[in-house]
Amino acid sequence: MNVLCIASHPDDEVIGVGGTLARHEDSGDHVSVCFLSDGVASRYDDEPDEMAEEISLRRDCAESACEVLGIKDVTFYEFPDNRFDSVPLLDIVQAIEGEISRIQPATIYTHHHGDLNVDHELTARATITATRPLADSTVERVLSYETLSATEWAISESSNAFQPTSFVDIGDTLEQKLEALRAYESELRDHPHPRNVENVRRNAIVWGAKSGMSAAEPFELLRELR
Repeated sequence: MNVLCIASHPDDEVIGVGGTLARHEDSGDHVSVCFLSDGVASRYDDEPDEMAEEISLRRDCAESACEVLGIKDVTFYEFPDNRFDSVPLLDIVQAIEGEISRIQPATIYTHHHGDLNVDHELTARATITATRPLADSTVERVLSYETLSATEWAISESSNAFQPTSFVDIGDTLEQKLEALRAYESELRDHPHPRNVENVRRNAIVWGAKSGMSAAEPFELLRELR
């Protein structure tokens, strides 16, 4: 089976779905990851050389993290970091459609539409548009994942709350997920920030406890065709 993970920024894929992607690879599935933005540019105003260096470093980190998860197919797009609302949504949709056409995935993982981060919100909307159930589509299911410090920090309303309906046992791949996360050393924070290796571990254990497993990643099923 072909699997596609769509992430707004490098590190979202590990935090949200790293253990599940490693499990897919372990079972023989072909996993691809698509990064829509560099996750860096919004931090720089008038330092183009430093920004370019940081973007290159972040890409290296992403490739290293994906290698830990067993993923070899990684693509990068250049939508403006933290400014997805400044480009036509159609441009993002068409980029995702191109990846779907190339990969022919049966399962797609994307961001939760209610995340605080605007890039995550629009990535989810673009994914749902790109995966509309046409007769010739290979996509059988679309699931959204949690991204710590973006999902739980949003203004919680009934229309945008993350309400997981599917849970994946990552007891055997949790350490692999955490090793991949350490590739993004510059993005990690000290406790009690959510983007901390031990807090990511604790979060997986809590979701596991809620779903009868030692560790789990939660997902909201957005669409499934059977």
